[in-house]
Amino acid sequence: MTTSGSSAHGRFLLRMAPGLLLLLALGGCQSVGRQDPILELSAAESLAKGKELLGAEKPAQARPYLTHAFEVEPNSLAGREGLLLAADSYYLEGGRVNLIQAEQRYKDFLNRFPTSDKAAYVQFQMANALAGRIGRADRDLEASRKALAAYEDLLNLYPTSEYAREARGKILVVKDSLAEHELGVGDFYLRFGMPVAAAKRYEYLLNNYPEYSKKETALYQLGVAHVQSGKREEAEKAFARLSREFPDSAFLGKLPELPPAPPAETPAPSGQGAPSR
Repeated sequence: MTTSGSSAHGRFLLRMAPGLLLLLALGGCQSVGRQDPILELSAAESLAKGKELLGAEKPAQARPYLTHAFEVEPNSLAGREGLLLAADSYYLEGGRVNLIQAEQRYKDFLNRFPTSDKAAYVQFQMANALAGRIGRADRDLEASRKALAAYEDLLNLYPTSEYAREARGKILVVKDSLAEHELGVGDFYLRFGMPVAAAKRYEYLLNNYPEYSKKETALYQLGVAHVQSGKREEAEKAFARLSREFPDSAFLGKLPELPPAPPAETPAPSGQGAPSR
């Protein structure tokens, strides 16, 4: 009798199992929903909370609220501000991965709202996110070139914006980074006995980055490369320019000996080669 009762009870549980599992699953979903209060907020409420956390210097914690504000009302003022501040949160948190995310979100904002009154700021911040990823001069130059292009786009598109002056200063910094790369490559060629290739790099640097902070060094190295190539006239021009532009340069006290001048052509005697009569 006991065995029969246990068997009936087991069959009852088996029949009820699917329903019980469904109830447990629904209960679990409701529980998860209750654990995420952000989903219950309006765009304005979520934006306000996100801005509060940003003000407390907690960009990672602010980001879900700012993103939610945009997702709830993507075309409202609150939604737009949420999207922009979400990009700012990545920028403020910093680090290569976050700066890549910031750049992408600034670009997304400009694509969605090209006529926004925040467009100049967004363009500036996109350039800053790229500039923040610039590494050593001997590494990949893609971020430097993109940052330079982004700052130049700002000056072209928004020449009177409040960010234009600062962008000009940052352009000089980025160009310095690109010039530093050229100097490093030239020095490499010079160190390994390829002075002609080195001279080409130094000349490219001086022609394309005339405001380089180490221009004095580039001029000296150019002269040295020409000396090692046996090009006396070109070396003299480089050292003369160094003396003219940097009259107090320490390099002037250690100029290398110039290669010998080519032998002068001996003029032909008068009348030589004249037809005989």
